[in-house]
Amino acid sequence: MKGRVLWFVAGTTAGVYGTFKARRLAYRFTPTGLADQVAAWQLGARAFADEVRTGMAERETEIAAQLGLPALPEPRRASLDAARPPLPHTPLPLSPYDE
Repeated sequence: MKGRVLWFVAGTTAGVYGTFKARRLAYRFTPTGLADQVAAWQLGARAFADEVRTGMAERETEIAAQLGLPALPEPRRASLDAARPPLPHTPLPLSPYDE
């Protein structure tokens, strides 16, 4: 009896997990999901570029100090939050009847 209950629970868990994963995958291919993915990629690219610029400025300052050159002025950096307002996000409905 315990074996049957164990396999029932394992099957139910796998089914629920598969349902959630399938729903997320289906959402990714909707127009809203694609827009979210593009926006996330753009935000990541901007964050990476900002980190690279910061690292370059720090390294230039270190090199200037090692060579005895005058200190370079600090460049003004735009924050990621001020660069662009956040995109509206539509959460995934929990059931088809929530729409």
